Amino acid sequence: MKPRGTLLLKRDDVSAQLDLRECIENIENAFRQYAEGNSQGTGLLHLESGEVEFHIKAGGLKLAQSYFALKVNGSCFRNMQQFGLPNIMGVIVLFDGDTGYPLAVLDSIEITIKRTGAATAVAARLLANPGCHTATICGCGNQGRIQLEALKEVLPLERVFAYDADSTRAKKYAEEMSLKLPVEIVPEADLRKALYQSGVVVTCTPSRKFFLAEGYVRPGTFVAAVGADSPEKQEIEPSLIANNKVVVDLLDQCARVGELHHALEAKLITVQDVHAELGEIIIGKRPGRISEEEIIVYDATGTALQDVATAALCYEKAMSSGGGSLLDFFPS
Repeated sequence: MKPRGTLLLKRDDVSAQLDLRECIENIENAFRQYAEGNSQGTGLLHLESGEVEFHIKAGGLKLAQSYFALKVNGSCFRNMQQFGLPNIMGVIVLFDGDTGYPLAVLDSIEITIKRTGAATAVAARLLANPGCHTATICGCGNQGRIQLEALKEVLPLERVFAYDADSTRAKKYAEEMSLKLPVEIVPEADLRKALYQSGVVVTCTPSRKFFLAEGYVRPGTFVAAVGADSPEKQEIEPSLIANNKVVVDLLDQCARVGELHHALEAKLITVQDVHAELGEIIIGKRPGRISEEEIIVYDATGTALQDVATAALCYEKAMSSGGGSLLDFFPS
């Protein structure tokens, strides 16, 4: 049967469909399906045009039905200041994986934000010490906000240090997030001091030079390195990857564009030294944390698996609720 048309979902439409807890379970299932072989593959391409970096991610999953998604995001970190536009924006096109029919065109901002935070929550639930009460968030933008919200869903956090190269942003973040969550949030300019007290650290910045040194991280810490999603970006010292247990979202992708990429280039590690992909931990193929003292680094580059799973969830919920508007590219 021919679909009724192509569903158009703007940012507000997408946001209305995405509950964070549901996203976390949805993303865990996406990595599970991938690890069990129910994926139609993933692809990644980076292109630069002047000051704009384009990320193109594509992939498919066999969920309630077969889905394929293509996401194109443009990143320009002067947009907000100069034009009042989001620094990162784009679209996702969701297809029927069996026929190629374009089921939906979705704004990508909310999907990218929430699916990234949700993946960190999945990894933290499996890899952090479960009684962790204190965390540090490095990078106090939109992603820093969702990372904290997602962590709070899976860990009993009571105190959070907010670190940002711009101290004003860290103070604003602490004020806003303290009102949103029942957590004490402290802006902290001394990263080493914050990490000495933290069992979890998330890095979610556009940095191109590492700022998280291996010596800053205490035993037992779970590190979620989220910002590096292109070869030029880097947040953590390569030796932190080389000398500790490393779990990646997708091995091939992290070897190309993640923190793992920098450790490989420095010849400090080989791909064979990587402990596991996240999906392997989820299905029990590889063990997660085996001691309270080990440092575990989760290298997260953001995957098409997350995009297709979240876009499919959004599409299915919108079709049930009547959200969005229909376009017909192929009228009879």
